[in-house]
Parts: sequence; structure tokens; C-alpha cells
Amino acid sequence: MTTSDRRSALRAGAGLVAGGAIAAACSPSGAPSGAVAARRTPASGSAPPGSAPAASAPVTSGTTGRVLAAPSPRAFPRQPVQIENGPRDRPRVALTFHGQGDPAVARALLDEAERHGARVTVLAVGTWLDEHPGIARRVLDGGHDLGNHTQRHLDVNAMSEAGATAEIAGCAERLRRLTGSVGTWFRPSRAARASPLVERLARRAGYPHVLSYDVDSLDFTSPGAPAVARNVLGGIRNGSVVSLHFGYPDTVAALPVLLDELARRRLRAVTATELIG
Repeated sequence: MTTSDRRSALRAGAGLVAGGAIAAACSPSGAPSGAVAARRTPASGSAPPGSAPAASAPVTSGTTGRVLAAPSPRAFPRQPVQIENGPRDRPRVALTFHGQGDPAVARALLDEAERHGARVTVLAVGTWLDEHPGIARRVLDGGHDLGNHTQRHLDVNAMSEAGATAEIAGCAERLRRLTGSVGTWFRPSRAARASPLVERLARRAGYPHVLSYDVDSLDFTSPGAPAVARNVLGGIRNGSVVSLHFGYPDTVAALPVLLDELARRRLRAVTATELIG
């Protein structure tokens, strides 16, 4: 072999080594790609609370044994555990009511919502359901959502694990007894967001998500109906979840104004389930 031939062979061998390294880096079976995949945790969609989806095993070709592309991580959609709003690209909002107080006021609010073609979400207090068991069926018969707002409406985030468990499970048991279901949503009492402990206990009780909100009407401060309307309309937009309360006359007086203005803005009031899915 001449000197020129040896040089050509060396260059060809180097090219094969470099090409192999590049292929390993880009291939699903290559080490760098595998390292990234090991760090990536598939998000959970409809997996049961507390469980994690199994990692996808490599798929190989039966003829060549080559590793084929793994499913995209987007096949495992994730929603946050605590939800403050729905999609911002659709003209829909959720009016959510803390369920407590005079049932006549609650029925008046539900009647008004239905006259406007609106559907709402009611987070009920367990003791309220004990005192007025018929209200649960009234909510559901109107096409609205019904969920859990703890048993006694105490500061659930400040409780021990045993105390918080009793509050969440107590209301869930009332809902199941009255309706056959624990409901879709949980909202902590006396707080917009759940503590990590309460979040975990809610999932254990059958609530994969905690329903928070991004617009607070402050109607529980009894500021007057015009102020309630301003508080809501000043912040509401596509996807908003609004916090309101049963049991306050200001809310009853403000609701027709709110619903008329939402219609003018072409914002449709739907249940949290319709808004978020």
C-alpha cells in the first residue's frame, strides 16, 4: 500500500467513527438521548390519585431489533392539581358559589342563573347539606356542578392530618349519600388554595384537583350589590373562575347585572367541569 493509499484509509476510518458518534447522539437508543429520557417524567392524565403512569418501554422492530421512537410526552397531558382558571382562548367563565346560608337565597340565585341560561358550580358545606338535604338535588337538577367545601367550614389548612381528613371525608360522605357521588371538585374552607397536606388528602378522598379562583367578588364582606358587580366585572375574562357565596343578599341583587354584562361581552357562564374538563 502506498503512502497515499494509507492516508485515504485513515481518513475513511475517522469518518466512520465520527458518523457513528453522531448517530448515537441523535438516535433514541443513544446515550445522550437516553439520559434525557430518564430525567423526563411522563405527566399524569386520568391516572388514579397518588399513582404515576408507567414508563414506556422501548419499542423494537421485530426484524432488525432497532429501537423505534418512543411516544411523545404530549401523550400524557398534565393539569395542575390546583386550578385557578380555565383556557384563556375561549369565551367561557365559571361562577362558583360557596354553599352555605339561607336555602331560600340559594334557590333564588339558582333560579336567576337558570333564567339567563347560565350554569354554576356549588361547593357545599357538609353541615349545610345535613340541614337542607334537598338542596343537593336542586343543584344537580338545574344542571349545575356540586362539590365539596369541607364538613364544617373551618380553617382546614391549619388542622392536623386527622382533623383535615375528617373535614374532607365528612362532606364527601354527605355528598355520596345524597347524590351517589362525592362530586367533581374540592375547595378548601377559609382559603383560596389548599396546603400541600390538604391537597394530598383531597386527592385521597377522590378529588384529583383543587378548584381555586382568579376573581374574588368579596361578596362575603357585604359591600353592596354595585361593589360586588364591580369586583367581578373588573377582573373577569376568558377562562376566569369567580368566587361567590350563597347566603348574602348583595349577591342576589348583583347576579342579574353580572349575567347581563357577561352576555353583552359574549362570555358564557358554564360549570367548572365544562370550563376546565
